[in-house]
Amino acid sequence: MAMNDRHHSRHDHAAVAAVFRALSDPARLTLLHCLADGEARVTDLTACVALAQSTTSAHLAVLREAGLVAARAEGRATYYRLTTRARLALLTRAEELLAEGLGVVVHDHDDDVPTHQPHRRRVEATS
Repeated sequence: MAMNDRHHSRHDHAAVAAVFRALSDPARLTLLHCLADGEARVTDLTACVALAQSTTSAHLAVLREAGLVAARAEGRATYYRLTTRARLALLTRAEELLAEGLGVVVHDHDDDVPTHQPHRRRVEATS
């Protein structure tokens, strides 16, 4: 077996990609930060992200499917918690990368994106 084959076989890249997809939404990142202090009810998390309860629940379902949060029912309430503090370490490192200069790259690209203006073709006058 080649060295590259052995190296790649140790990693579940599909699972890692699923985690990053789950982390790719600002509302879901906010939910993870809201859960940093411990478990919380859906209604509390709804207030934390300022979204409708159905939208918050949908985001929590994505995080749950990725293994980032776990849920437990207590009566009619559902409580969510982080599955591990390592998730927060990942977010902290991403924020450190932004502070170290990656943010400049990300924000420079944002300047290139048009702000909801339709593309208009410039028509040259022919006389």
